[in-house]
Amino acid sequence: MSEPPGAAVSLAEAPPADAPSKTLRAQRVQPLRRPGRWIATAVVLVLVAQIAHGLATNPFYQWDRFRYWFLRPTILDGLGITLEVAALSAVLGLIGGILLALGRQSGSPVLRAVSWTYTWLFRSVPLIVVLIFLYNFSALYRTLSLGVPFGPAFVTFDESRLATDLAIAVVGLSLNEAAYAAEVVRGGLLSVDQGQHEAAAALGLPKGYQFRRIVLPQALRSIVPNYVNQLIGLVKSTSLVFYVSLLDLFGSVQTMGATYPGDVVPLLLVATVWYLILTSAVSVVQFYVERYFARGATRTLPPTPLQRARSALTELRARLRREAAV
Repeated sequence: MSEPPGAAVSLAEAPPADAPSKTLRAQRVQPLRRPGRWIATAVVLVLVAQIAHGLATNPFYQWDRFRYWFLRPTILDGLGITLEVAALSAVLGLIGGILLALGRQSGSPVLRAVSWTYTWLFRSVPLIVVLIFLYNFSALYRTLSLGVPFGPAFVTFDESRLATDLAIAVVGLSLNEAAYAAEVVRGGLLSVDQGQHEAAAALGLPKGYQFRRIVLPQALRSIVPNYVNQLIGLVKSTSLVFYVSLLDLFGSVQTMGATYPGDVVPLLLVATVWYLILTSAVSVVQFYVERYFARGATRTLPPTPLQRARSALTELRARLRREAAV
């Protein structure tokens, strides 16, 4: 039986088996178009460019005076006092917060009541009121004594000698910071699963060992970001110690602004930039502390900024090579 003309196809004319895959590989994959994202990006870039142009060209900011004041000894002395007050208050406030948090979880009703009352009081009273009250504390108590209540005093202190401007600032900020740190620490302790406590108790581990090696390392993953956020607020709160006659960074800027009224704006910019530097440094420390305590909780640690930059550069090079090949 004869085949009709054109019905038979020779093997030489048949298309290769991998022809569809080669065709697909030859086609360029078109990314999903996102016009809304591009429009929002363009609007943001225009706004950022306008703000930068205004900062650079507006003579009202007096950038030449900003450069003059930025590293002046008066400003640096105030910066040193700010760092000292913030460091001491952060350490004392954290210690006080840990004690208050443990008191809130204590089995003693007296400790729970005192810890709750302290936290409630200092979270309710503004910090400036606390500082001014401590600054005038000597009017209420000229001497401080330790001894038997309603009985003889064993040790007596002259309050006016102890209450220096630095001591008042540190005590006031520490008292206020401890109330907020207590809630941060307590929230971190409560975030640990109850099963961890039960497993540790079933193994017969001592309470102190349970807290140090099991509960605290897990709680720190929640405590660190919240407390560092609180620490950034503490750095900014140091600007209030100017009202108790302590010339910190803000106090030095205020004093120089009163002496040189024409330089008020550049002096405020100096304080702004220094506070930005301080809070940025705290944020960098926060990132690495969080990354350290994330070990064992995540499969891969979050990349550092340098690693992210290298990854972005590698991706950009790969994309350029693909564009050149097409």
